[in-house]
Amino acid sequence: FNLVGYGCTTCIGNSGPLAPEISKCINDSDLIGVSVLSGNRNFEGRISPDVRANYLASPPLVVAYALAGDMNVDVTKDPLGTDKDGNPVYLKDIWPTSKEIADLVQKTVTRDAFQSKYADVFKGDEKWQAVETSEGETYDWPPQSTYVQNPPYFQGMSKDPGTISNIEGARVLAVLGDMVTTDHISPAGSFKETTPAGQYLIDRQVPVREFNSYGSRRGNHEVMMRGTFANIRIKNEMLDGVEGGYTKGPDGQQTAIYDAAMAYQAQGTPLVVFGGEQYGAGSSRDWAAKGTALLGVKAVIAENFERIHRSNLVGMGVIPFEFTGGDTRKTLGLTGEEEVSIHGLDTIKPQQEVPCTIKMADGSTKEITLKCRIDTAIEIEYIEHGGVLHYVLRNLAKSA
Repeated sequence: FNLVGYGCTTCIGNSGPLAPEISKCINDSDLIGVSVLSGNRNFEGRISPDVRANYLASPPLVVAYALAGDMNVDVTKDPLGTDKDGNPVYLKDIWPTSKEIADLVQKTVTRDAFQSKYADVFKGDEKWQAVETSEGETYDWPPQSTYVQNPPYFQGMSKDPGTISNIEGARVLAVLGDMVTTDHISPAGSFKETTPAGQYLIDRQVPVREFNSYGSRRGNHEVMMRGTFANIRIKNEMLDGVEGGYTKGPDGQQTAIYDAAMAYQAQGTPLVVFGGEQYGAGSSRDWAAKGTALLGVKAVIAENFERIHRSNLVGMGVIPFEFTGGDTRKTLGLTGEEEVSIHGLDTIKPQQEVPCTIKMADGSTKEITLKCRIDTAIEIEYIEHGGVLHYVLRNLAKSA
């Protein structure tokens, strides 16, 4: 067993792909691959696109399950394997004592080790020192970079904030279920060449072995937009039995969510997303809100929100709304074919209830009431500015 890296190596999907024959077997047979890791993330497909079930455990238990090679083993009483003489070996036989651990820590975690490692921490190795840099005071955003691109947040930005407008004739980008996490909305692990993000890199002559992960390319909005709502296990209820980042485009045909969003943007059509309970659960991730905004989503309508993701949506200029009166995506019979209009936003107050008209696919309409989850007065200002980034930039410009 070798430690492959500190930090986010495994729990962000950077520990490398499975052997090709194992990956093929899992996908050909639709198997539920399992991992046991000593990390802090266990979302589906995050450790590896081929692994659905992931269990968090202490480092010794990771070793124990790896030796057993089977999740159906009860490590508290079943043998992990046998020794060279065929005798059963149990967890208690290999578990280190507290004294053994203390002795090892005292031997290896020393003052000298920290001093030597951190003495030249800012110097870097040969590769870091060989990176070519410019002499300018600002970054020049080289267009050929596939890691860092100038994001379009401030394109067309005016000197003064605008007003909050009603949402008229929005189309549905996705209808999502309960416990849709930020990792479903903006995955952080690896991705394949068949995905929109993969095709973007292939078009720029980046070989698959150098794709790295969404997390490593979070400085490039072109990659991250294509990865938004693109977790391999996300299920858009607009499509029957389909997993992954797909939806119906303006022509009614199945397509990638990114491609559909760009087609709607070209038409000038706003978008909404419907969700269930605990929308945005899981770890806080800014790109779950950034990507949603860049795709042209103006509102997310759900039964309730994870508190940090709600705040992040507001910070990116996307308005969160909650159903009221027992309404849900299911009771309303939403299919994603609807058009959505939300009024009363031009005079909105924190947590105000507003009318929403849903035009169904058959031409009929349903009138419902939504609770606006702009929770505070300052958040109203954020939305008026188009997001917290614009709010901060305008305030900096005023004080300059």
